[in-house]
Formats: sequence, structure tokens, C-alpha cells
Amino acid sequence: MFSNFIYFIVVLLIYITYQPSETPRFTPTATLALFLTLLALFTAFTRFSFRRLEKRMAACGLSRTDAAFSKLLTRQSVIAIVLFAANIYGLNLPDYTADLPLISHLPTLEALIFLGLFILYLSITWALAYPGYQRLCNSTISRRSYILSNISFAIPVLLPWICLSGIADLIELLPFAPLKQFLATTGGQMVYFLLFLFVVAIIGPLLIQKAWGCRPLEPGYVRSRIEALCDRAGLEYADILYWPIFEGRMITAGVTGLVRRFRYILVTEALIDVLRPEEIDAVITHEIGHIRRNHLLFYLFFFVGYMLLSYATFDLLIYLIIYIEPLYRFVISTGMSQATVVSTLFTVATLLMFLIYFRYIFGYFMRNFERQADCYVYTLFDTAIPLISTFEKIAMTSGQPPDKPNWHHFSITERVSYLLKCESGRHWIARHDRKVRNSMIAYVLVMLVVGGAGYALNFGEAGKKLSADFFEQVLQREIEKTPHDAELYSLLGDLYYSRGDYAETIAPYERAIALAPEAPQVLNNLAWLYATCETERLREPLRALTLAKRAAALSPEAHILDTLAESYYVNGEFEAAVTAGEQALQKAGKDRSYFKAQLKKFRAGLKTPETVN
Repeated sequence: MFSNFIYFIVVLLIYITYQPSETPRFTPTATLALFLTLLALFTAFTRFSFRRLEKRMAACGLSRTDAAFSKLLTRQSVIAIVLFAANIYGLNLPDYTADLPLISHLPTLEALIFLGLFILYLSITWALAYPGYQRLCNSTISRRSYILSNISFAIPVLLPWICLSGIADLIELLPFAPLKQFLATTGGQMVYFLLFLFVVAIIGPLLIQKAWGCRPLEPGYVRSRIEALCDRAGLEYADILYWPIFEGRMITAGVTGLVRRFRYILVTEALIDVLRPEEIDAVITHEIGHIRRNHLLFYLFFFVGYMLLSYATFDLLIYLIIYIEPLYRFVISTGMSQATVVSTLFTVATLLMFLIYFRYIFGYFMRNFERQADCYVYTLFDTAIPLISTFEKIAMTSGQPPDKPNWHHFSITERVSYLLKCESGRHWIARHDRKVRNSMIAYVLVMLVVGGAGYALNFGEAGKKLSADFFEQVLQREIEKTPHDAELYSLLGDLYYSRGDYAETIAPYERAIALAPEAPQVLNNLAWLYATCETERLREPLRALTLAKRAAALSPEAHILDTLAESYYVNGEFEAAVTAGEQALQKAGKDRSYFKAQLKKFRAGLKTPETVN
């Protein structure tokens, strides 16, 4: 089930890192046909694979096909992710929805549409896997419940992101320019994310338990026993709830919430029906251990750590992607644009970093936190035998082999084995606590180094210079190999301009225009430089006007028309400047204040100022 967390986060990363293509690869009709074909092939292949496995179950027995079922379920889920990536990057599906009126104002709505597409792929997989699951786990839940339970388990991942992204969309619609400008900066985004993460960590459990459809455990012997155990441990909580995951037929429990008011203890009906009272005590004590050992707080800390890692390595990933020549050249040979190449490779690199971090680093701590929670049983009881017998019952009723490996838990065999060691000697508990403590210290030290490097790279003068010099070297190297690539000269000009090296900017821009005379953005950028450059000796008003006219004729966008108006203005052609400024204002989007100020300036040149509507 925890694998679903990973799948949905990977899909979100694939979607978020996509950059719109310059030109669609296929016509809308061809795109629809290819999409439906891929969907049909995936459905047929999934049906064939699970039916073949069901025949093996009948012939070889369930115990010998359990691992095969898990591998097949994982394989089809990974194929679903690959198909989703093909829909995004191969068929460019977001390009067909981006211009829809509602989606253009609420990008989160588009993200939900594409998350729904991935859920469709997974639902097909779960629907066709259901007969095998039913036989393997001796389950009586319905196919619908099986699918919905798998989907609902992803809610803790999706709900915070939906709220985070949705609130950001609403902020963009509000007339608070300073706030929007702050959130557009790296620091603003980090502050917003951390603040939101803190709020979600506090009140998120309230939303999640409602989304799961949890209901209070009725008064009675079991509830009274759990309440007494929590009182004994000094654990405060909001409520004890039934957890309806897989119709409550899994023997499991959970705890959510960092603060008492929004902390919930979750139990399934199977846990109450199958386990003896002392076994229920052991399971609840395990969950109390997660709170007492601050594991939920550490999980939050690890998510912040991933954000810090991503922030520190973002620029380096971009540069390394460009610098890995064989890979870069191979993808370029496919005919994709440079922007698409960088976007695609950056997505792949980001996904690899994510999988390594959560699968191996986060997974390592999760496994050891679970063992620490197991050992916490000895804090309230003299023995962990009831917890050991619970594990044995879980293995027996789930149909899963007890030695089945798990990336976020040790196997049942390993957990039982360690508890038996603790039965014979309590020093094993202290030994494991030291292991966790030392691991946390090492992790914090590494994150401090990563954070310092990220700050120096993004904000330090040495880091900025290093990044700019590195990027300049990469571009110069590429220009030497492909001296007729206008886009490379344009990027080099952009780099010089961003650094304020205006004298250096002119040559690459002029070369880019010579190679690609119909490139409006380059024409516009050089026209603006010639019209407004801080270094007066570099200004060329007549050349600026010539370039601006060509750019506006090719692409009459608001910012290009503004450059044309500015060029008229510096040449003393105030009436033409006013006309172009009015056209720019008409084409302006939500933020019109800049264009209004420009138009006021142009009209002042006529000495007949008018009210700008």
C-alpha cells in the first residue's frame, strides 16, 4: 500500500516538471487515436498477465505464486507510470488543455484531470488483479472496495498537494501584487511551502480521517481498554476511530497527528475481531511508541530534508544534464528542442533522486522506526509475546509469506526474530536506540552540509559566479560544436544580459538574429537593450526601432509591443509610442499596472496626459 504513495508522488513530479512543447508532435485526431490505442493495449496486456497468473495459482498453489503476484502488480503499476509519462511527454496532452478558460486560471484543475488519468490506469490494474488478490489473501471484500481502498490510501499524499497548489492558484487570482511577487521568488516559495507543511501536519489528520470515512469506535470493552492503555502511557488524543481500509478486514492499526486536538488512533474491525485483548494492547502500544519516539515529527523533518536536497541540487542538475554530452546529444538527435531535452532529462534526474531518497534513505529510517516502536512495548509490558503472536496471525491471515521483504518495514520474520532477541536480553533495545540516534545525527550533519552548499550556490556571490561561469562554458562548448545554432547564441546573450554584461550581450544576439532573422524574442531583447541600456554608449535608438518593428510584426505580444513603444519613444516619435503602448495595454493580462505606467510616460511626451483606463 505504501508503494501507492511513491507512485502518486512520481506521477506528480512527471506532471509538474513538464514544459509545454513548441509544436505538437501529432494532430488532435492522431493524438486521441494513439491515446486510446495505448489504453486498449495496456488493458489487454494487464488482463492477459493476471489471467495467466491465476492459472498458475490453480496449478502450483497460492504459496508459490504470492511473490509473482506482487511482482506483477508492481510491474503493471510501473507500466502505468510509463504510459502516463508517454501521455505527457510523447502525446503532449497538457498542451490541449492548458488554454481552456477555467484551467488557465486554475492550473490545479488540470493537474487533477491528469491525476485522474493515472488513477484510471491503476484502477484497470487493480480491477484485473482483484480475482488473484481475492484467492491469494482469502478476501471477501468486493472489487469496488478493493479499488477504492487502494485509491484512498493515496489521499495523504494527494490532499496536501491539492490544497497547496489550489491555494497558490487562488493567491494568483487576488489583487495582491507584493504577495505574488514574494511567492515568485525562491525564498518566498520555500516560506510558503514550509508554512503550508506545518499547517497540514497539524490539521491534516482531521481532513484525512474524514476522507477515509472513519467513524468513532463505539463505547465498550475494547474502547475502554485502549483508553486505559493511553492514560497509562500519558498519550492524549482526539478520538479512537474505525479505519475502513479494505473494508476493515486487514489486521492493522495506525496513529495520526502531531498535536492532541488532531491526533487519532485508528483500528480496523479485523484487529478487534481476530486479536486477543493483550494482543490489541501490544498493537496499540506499538502505535503509542511512534508518538513517544517522535517518529511523526521526524517524518515531517524528512520531507523538509527532501525539499532542501532538491533546492540545493536544482541548478546543478540542469548544468549536469547539459554537460553529459553523450546523453544530451542522443536526445537531441531525436529532433526534440533544447528546452524539451532539458525538461525531459531534468524530470528523469529528479525522479531518480526522489526514488533514491525515499526508497533507500527514508525507507531505512521507516524500517528502523518500526523496530523502535516494536521495542517500545517493553516500556509498558514485561514481554512482547502478544505482539509476536499478532505478527504470526497477520502472516497467517494475509496469505503473505512471513519472510517477504518490505522497503518500509522489516519482514515479519525479521521483526519477530529481533523481539525474541529482546526477550532474552534488553540490551538489544538500547543497541537499536543508539543505531537510530547515530543515524539521525549523521543525516542531520549531511543535510546541514547540503543546505549550506545550496545556499552558497543559489545566494552566495561565489555560487552565482560559479553557476554563471559554468553555464557560459557549456554554451561556448556547444557553440564550438554547432556554430550555426541560433538558439545557443540566444541563450548566451540571455546569460550576459542577466549578469549585466551589456557589451558582451550584443554580439551573440546579433549572431542569433543573423542565423534566425525570424526569431521575435531575440529581436525584442536586443531592441530593448539598444533602446534602454544603462550604458549610454551602447544605445542605438534607430537600430532598436528597426528590430522592434520586425519583432512586433512577427509576434505582437504585449511585452514586444511595449518594446516597440519604448523604441518609438527614445526616437522622439511620441504619437507612435502612444499607439503602440495602447496596443500593449490591450493585450496585457492580469497585471496591467506596468503597461499603464508606460502609457502614461509616452503620453507625457506629447504633453497631453490623459487618464489611462
